[in-house]
Amino acid sequence: MTKTLKRGDTVSWNSHGGEATGKVVKTLTASTAIKGHKVAASATHPEYLVETNEGKRAAHKAGALRKI
Repeated sequence: MTKTLKRGDTVSWNSHGGEATGKVVKTLTASTAIKGHKVAASATHPEYLVETNEGKRAAHKAGALRKI
């Protein structure tokens, strides 16, 4: 079963600095760039744009996120 997240969901993920938490801002369904990094999202393999409480944004695959 594929994990489905929606805008506003609170999630956590592993970060190089430990566990991070934030909210889903948007579902990405097309290739895009975030902070100079290519995000290879597609309709069949979406990624999620998440934002921490500090305002930092990143894209993650559904498997890397845990809904809180």
